[in-house]
Amino acid sequence: MADDSFASRKRDPIKSSVGTVAEQKRRQNAVTVGKERRESLVRAKRLCRVGTSGESDVSAENDMMIDEEQSILEAQTASAVEELKSAIAYQGKGAMQKRVKALRELRRLLSRSEFPPVEAALKAGAIPLLVQCLSFGSPDEQLLEAAWCLTNIAAGKPEETKALLPALPLLVAHLGEKSSLPVAEQCAWALGNVAGEGEELRNVLLSQGALLPLARMMLPNKGSTVRTAAWALSNLIKGPDPKAATELIRVEGVLDAILRHLRKSDEELATEVAWVVVYLSALSNFAISMLMKSDVLPVLVERLATSNNLQLLIPVLRSLGNLVAGDSHTTSTILVPGLLTFSNISDNVIKVLVKCLQSEHRVLKKEAAWVLSNIAAGSIEHKQLIYSSEALPLLLRLLSLAPFDIRKEVAYVLGNICVAPTEGDGGKPNLIVEHLVSLVQKGCLSGLQFMELVLRGMPNGEGPKLVEREDGIDAMERFQFHENEDLRNMANGLVDKYFGEDYGLDE
Repeated sequence: MADDSFASRKRDPIKSSVGTVAEQKRRQNAVTVGKERRESLVRAKRLCRVGTSGESDVSAENDMMIDEEQSILEAQTASAVEELKSAIAYQGKGAMQKRVKALRELRRLLSRSEFPPVEAALKAGAIPLLVQCLSFGSPDEQLLEAAWCLTNIAAGKPEETKALLPALPLLVAHLGEKSSLPVAEQCAWALGNVAGEGEELRNVLLSQGALLPLARMMLPNKGSTVRTAAWALSNLIKGPDPKAATELIRVEGVLDAILRHLRKSDEELATEVAWVVVYLSALSNFAISMLMKSDVLPVLVERLATSNNLQLLIPVLRSLGNLVAGDSHTTSTILVPGLLTFSNISDNVIKVLVKCLQSEHRVLKKEAAWVLSNIAAGSIEHKQLIYSSEALPLLLRLLSLAPFDIRKEVAYVLGNICVAPTEGDGGKPNLIVEHLVSLVQKGCLSGLQFMELVLRGMPNGEGPKLVEREDGIDAMERFQFHENEDLRNMANGLVDKYFGEDYGLDE
């Protein structure tokens, strides 16, 4: 049995004053889907305006409705639910056409604006009627319209999403191979919205067996279906429990499908599949092991090198970061100095990370610095790789000019470059003095975390003298009045500890 417990992860040599280890960040990123991105809620839930069959009767104009129009829409929705109720009760000639027509009208109303009248539909009793319309043996047109209605209801508020509980078993059942692709895909879309609501509903779906049929939908090369299934799976496995991620990577053919779609698919599909890799690599140690045994690393690096699509670059870079944030053995597997099989991978990884550091997008810079900080926490060869690369001048520039959250990550990169690997944990770091002094002379003292490393780690008490010689005291005093309370406290503590009343008396 694979061990999915979270061992303490790397990137800790210089972080005693901050204390967040890489594993914790991997899990946090997985659960929050990246706080940096305002569209994270859009990723978690998606309104269906154009169906899986390509049909749309909805105008894109006037999405924002005034209160009077919204009231009219709600009244029309309540009336449409009543019409559906009558259509279901009708057993005469043309009954099926009557049901489909009523469903289509309700679906159109639920698709008309960015804020569909879900509450009105629920109050009118839509859910039990839609569940009836999902019964086995119903024509595809009816199943598709019912699933579409449920998809948009599930895109609503938390309590509105939970109203779908009675429909979940049938939605899962229609993911099966006997369903037509449009029906299966629309049901997957509805379930993806439900899974995006939170852990409680994810657990319900997992207990009802939603994972396996969704995983099988990822296997073929049918773009739209695979895209929807991958998005739904990324919501379903996002944790915090790693069990679902481990179960997914064990499904026969899934790993091969992930690699194939990442390598060959269009950027929209590759983006959805990359988010699956994000959660696999963030939550499950077993999944990390499986991914590392595959060709996923060069595929991720190739995507980073060739794409400029931010929506794709974010999950690809984060996947790479999650893999690098493993233990030292994992990082050495990714970047094996001197090993012929991996001779080009090290350089290629650094090149794509440099590309991200040069980007105008803040999230890419921050993620790239985080990945580099974990590489820098590896072997002497890993540290030298970064120290001698074109990443170094970019890091130094970012340390001076970037926003605080990026500077913080950069400080860890530069600090880890200067700390030699040790056998045990804790204690004073063994410094690579050549790297440390060189970086100080290039202006690294603008970073408080890096300055703390110099003060604490330089041998023979040389740290305070080096800081003073390079005008670090002035920089520290500026931090004493910083808007960030943690930085103020840290700066005051360093000044008191290393430059108090007794400083210089021994001379």
